[in-house]
Amino acid sequence: MLYDNLGINDQGHLTVGGLDTVRLAEKFGAPLYVLDEDRVRENCRTYVQAMAQYLPEHSMPLFAGKALCFKGLYPVLEEEGMGADVVSPGEIYTALAGGFPADKLYFHGNNKTDEDIAYALDNGVGCFIVDNHQELEALDRAAAQRGKRQRVLLRVTPGIDPHTLQAINTGRIDCQFGVPIETGQAARFVAAALTMEHLEVEGFHSHIGSQIFEAEPFCDAVDILLDFAQGLRQDLGFVARTFNLGGGFGVRYRDSDPVVDIPANIQALADHLTQGCLAKGYPLPRILLEPGRSIVADAGLTLYRVGGEKTIEGYRSYLTVNGGMTDNPRYALYQSPYTVLPANRMQEPRDFVCTIAGRCCESGDLIQENISLPHLGRDDLIAVLTTGAYNFTMASNYNRLCRPALVMVRQGKARLAVRRQTFADLVACDL
Repeated sequence: MLYDNLGINDQGHLTVGGLDTVRLAEKFGAPLYVLDEDRVRENCRTYVQAMAQYLPEHSMPLFAGKALCFKGLYPVLEEEGMGADVVSPGEIYTALAGGFPADKLYFHGNNKTDEDIAYALDNGVGCFIVDNHQELEALDRAAAQRGKRQRVLLRVTPGIDPHTLQAINTGRIDCQFGVPIETGQAARFVAAALTMEHLEVEGFHSHIGSQIFEAEPFCDAVDILLDFAQGLRQDLGFVARTFNLGGGFGVRYRDSDPVVDIPANIQALADHLTQGCLAKGYPLPRILLEPGRSIVADAGLTLYRVGGEKTIEGYRSYLTVNGGMTDNPRYALYQSPYTVLPANRMQEPRDFVCTIAGRCCESGDLIQENISLPHLGRDDLIAVLTTGAYNFTMASNYNRLCRPALVMVRQGKARLAVRRQTFADLVACDL
């Protein structure tokens, strides 16, 4: 099995968190998002404990809500000692509705509107990650109107390539996020921020991309940030107290993907940071990371009912399912790899090579190509693994399809966390 929270029971059914996926689909319907809460908690603890053990005091992981955001998740994150990164007022609202403390929220975004800024300030968001000069000025004005001093991190781009998918590479110089160091613009950005009376500059944010499996790209980012920070200390007398290094580590979508030792990577990052600071005589900054995918991706799977098989002689065979790009657009967008299993027929030979096609009126509505499964019939059940991240949050109502329910499983019990949309929901905002 790809992960140790998965299994096969005596009926030959796939289990997740010890629960039979066939029974889950019978009770809650399909398509169905299933999230193993115990796995989420385990992943949180991996980061929290490793960062507390190896990195400077007050270092902390921030869960990236863009990976998965619903009200019932935030009590889990709070209990496990996580902070949270949010990228919109909607994510802020959801976190607060889930009881998450506002002062542990870090507000991202490269185009925060005046309304966004006001909403975050009025709700006591702890820290803004400021993306550009215009936002810097708007935030200072809004904070002044409220008579408060707002904590900020300044987003800078280090100009490195972590060799990840181009669509999720955010560290290069030519990027819509942040201000580049190499061109000299970031130094001017910091100098301007330090003149803002109502902003407290704590340090820098740098995000280099997603699906990174080793510590080296993060270490490279630390080197660039340390050189940058040292120059600012000499020129401006400013000492950064915080380095936010952005996303967490990669996850396994297939057996061929590497197994990531997150504590070992964090230890390697910590050692590199310590050596760099000692060499420069620079005070150790606290480190923030923003894992999202590596907290929830492997805790989730999606269940689909099969509609039927279709073979185009001389070409290929299709297996159609009752979901698709509306609940998982990542294959259509990125050709993202997934592991697909026959949830109700796990012990049968997988000698039928097929393409999994969704139900949308789009030739690009595919979930995976060239997958080996048993010959499946109408109402058989398949499971697509590692869908806890960027599936629920990227879902849509294209073709006026209702979004699936989300079920959380923990300690042998399942509970509905997000109900399935109804047709009435589809027209609720229509006038």
